[in-house]
Amino acid sequence: MSRKESRPTVLSDVKLLTQLQAGDDASFEVLFLRHYDRVYGVLFRILGNRADAEDVAQQVFLKLYRAPRRIRLLGDGTNVAGWLYRVAVNSAYNAVRSRNRRRIWTQRLARLLPFDAPPDPAEVAMRQDAQARVRQTLATMKPRDAKLLLLRHSGLSYRELAAALGVAPGSVGSLLTRAERAFARQYRLLFGEEETEGEA
Repeated sequence: MSRKESRPTVLSDVKLLTQLQAGDDASFEVLFLRHYDRVYGVLFRILGNRADAEDVAQQVFLKLYRAPRRIRLLGDGTNVAGWLYRVAVNSAYNAVRSRNRRRIWTQRLARLLPFDAPPDPAEVAMRQDAQARVRQTLATMKPRDAKLLLLRHSGLSYRELAAALGVAPGSVGSLLTRAERAFARQYRLLFGEEETEGEA
């Protein structure tokens, strides 16, 4: 066997496209392997996301596979690569526009429609009853104790509580403990039971 016979023949893009147009799937595979990395690179630079670039690259090569006759043969082979890059760039810009439209519509829908399941009416009634009991209990307490509990359960730090109530920061812990005990005592007096978790 001579050296010429052992070397694989490298077919031009034009020859591969001609064979693909005649129904040769193996020619498509060679074109795919030859151009995929560069097409993907162009797409990645536009889209900035690997998954999106891979998806659009697949779409580009699927267009080539489904309609190889759309490419006019010029003879020098550059038209295959040029066609792939042109389709890739156009598809990438379409994907960006689509992604932006989808994001805008998703934001609009999120504002208009609650995506959570509708609440159970019994749970809503129980929560409203518990909140009413907490408000009623707070209304019967010393104003400073009630304010301290409300502010603490709103997320204020000890330092912020001290500033809001005009007390020394070191005294907030003991004041808070006393207010919590007073709340529990008052709640039992009013309702004859302990406050359950989640009522505050």
